[in-house]
Amino acid sequence: MLTGFADGGLELRKRASGALALQGRFPYGKLAVLSDGGRTGRPKKEVIAPRAFGFRVDDPKEDIHFLVGHSFDKPLASRGAGTLDLVDSDDTLTFTARITEEMQEVSYVKDILAGIAAGLTLGISPGFRLPPKRAVPEPEKIEDEGMDPENGAYNAIIRTVLAALLYEISVVTRPAYPEAQVEARNWGPDALIRPDVSGNGVRHALSRWRA
Repeated sequence: MLTGFADGGLELRKRASGALALQGRFPYGKLAVLSDGGRTGRPKKEVIAPRAFGFRVDDPKEDIHFLVGHSFDKPLASRGAGTLDLVDSDDTLTFTARITEEMQEVSYVKDILAGIAAGLTLGISPGFRLPPKRAVPEPEKIEDEGMDPENGAYNAIIRTVLAALLYEISVVTRPAYPEAQVEARNWGPDALIRPDVSGNGVRHALSRWRA
């Protein structure tokens, strides 16, 4: 499973029914630095293309979960349960999650809501897989940024995710070290090898991008 990261502008609202509405957004088209900027290797950057998550988002029968920290053991809402709404556009994937009164009594839910209210846990991170090449021949594109330091280009590898299967969206705290979140990516020795998305092995677990 691959993941992305962005400051989603989470907003928490109380409803008359007692449920809480948690709203957020994941921006498309943002260039993110995945490594330490080249201090320990060639810089890596990534972009999630507009509507890259459309395949599962556009199909209401596909269940998508809203989680704490990418843990399916810590659910907050889901589309299958009727408590998660998703709206896709060329600019952003926007969501509204309804946290029911029953879920508000669960200990980990209380913790995450407290973190959101305090402004400490405001990150949005989607969990996704690339579709198999037999279904989408080119789910991603990898390019060389080129070297132009005056304009912020440092010969980085730029990976653009064109199509991805979205399974969950998580609330996360901004990671301290972006490079620690790229370990699961199979960039290959020349960074032009596509990652194996068969689901076997730890390298498919998690990796992230930052906005």
